[in-house]
Amino acid sequence: MTGTAGRPEQLAASLAGVRERIARACASAGRPAEDVTLVAVTKTYPASDVVLLAGLGVTDVGENRDQEAAAKAAEARAAGAKLRWHFIGQLQRNKAKSVAGYADVVESVDSLRLVAALERACADRAEPLEALVQVSIDGDPSRGGAAGDDLWRISDAVAASPALRLGGLMAVAPLGWPPDRAFEQLAALHERLVAAHPAATAISAGMSADLEAAVRHGATHVRIGSSLLGMRNPLR
Repeated sequence: MTGTAGRPEQLAASLAGVRERIARACASAGRPAEDVTLVAVTKTYPASDVVLLAGLGVTDVGENRDQEAAAKAAEARAAGAKLRWHFIGQLQRNKAKSVAGYADVVESVDSLRLVAALERACADRAEPLEALVQVSIDGDPSRGGAAGDDLWRISDAVAASPALRLGGLMAVAPLGWPPDRAFEQLAALHERLVAAHPAATAISAGMSADLEAAVRHGATHVRIGSSLLGMRNPLR
């Protein structure tokens, strides 16, 4: 795969713009910009873009489809890109072993059965797989995520597993919700999580349209796709 003409310049310009948005959001919230990690969401875009982003200083990449992510991670690695790979989509249990082979973080853990599948998949890893528990803020199970007591049961199961490391929480603002309302609720849940598990400091929240609100409410990771990669014709 090769990038289109001018692609390095396009990505450099968009990356600078996203970094500036993050810096402004952090300044407004009274936080250092270093508090927030940019996760570049490269789904449907080629490995060549991933390699270019790595060359521009991006350290974290997010993908949501295993088949695409596995091939892309291998290609980027072969090109010398050193990255942390985040799996951010709904994960089927039968894909756990494949994902555990390349991902550094799974952000979408939302059931005890998935915790058990990841434990089995990670049995031979040299170090634990970081897992974020996905929160369903509105309680709608169709988009993934855990709510109510399930959230705490899953968090405790991850924390108790020697094959996994509880990193924190992830959420997407529900459709139709003001982002500030959604992320304020997420922040309250995270405060409760950290009271029980002090090392679970990560909050993955905010995308291209609402990163400022997420940063305002404590996000440590923002998942940015379109503002970074643009709207050019993606791979299918």
